Amino acid sequence: MIADWLSEESYPLLAGSYGLTYVRDLTPEQVTARLGGRPEDLVPMTLKELEDEARRRFGDRGHFFGLTAIGGWTLVVETLGDLAWSEEILAPLSAGTRVVAHAYLDVKGLDNFLWIEDGRLRFAFYPQEGYVEEVPGELAATMRLIETGHWHLDPHEGPAFMLAEHLTGIAVTPQLLQDASYRCGFVPRPIPSLAT
Repeated sequence: MIADWLSEESYPLLAGSYGLTYVRDLTPEQVTARLGGRPEDLVPMTLKELEDEARRRFGDRGHFFGLTAIGGWTLVVETLGDLAWSEEILAPLSAGTRVVAHAYLDVKGLDNFLWIEDGRLRFAFYPQEGYVEEVPGELAATMRLIETGHWHLDPHEGPAFMLAEHLTGIAVTPQLLQDASYRCGFVPRPIPSLAT
């Protein structure tokens, strides 16, 4: 999969700054609560409205995101956000379940990929560092495919989507993003449940 559909013409904000976090076996309400938000405050939005609201809230001291349920997963979609970058936030979110996240920030040319299982980091791609050295057996075939056929691509151009699809069974496509019904919320920084 090559994510050439993620263009500025189609997705003005997402193309330059996206975060996708997949959370297994938790509802959007449960994800919101674990992040310290109030599920009753979630507001329905389209993808366009999510992008517009993210632009409006840019600079607010907090995290704005949209959530949608896909099968047994909740997909958290951010633009101009940073949840998908943070092991400190995602590790507690993964308690008793699996979290997969990938993010891209065009202005700095940074990619990030995290797979966390019940608080334990299983695999990662870090900005300026690359993939962690040890590849879990569950990802060996996908990593071989990336290394042989897609080695020249940055993670946001396809490899991160391939890894996430392998781990979640969810193929993120333009149709999926456009047709999804999002419930959007905002939590302050630091996330209350993680504050010390």
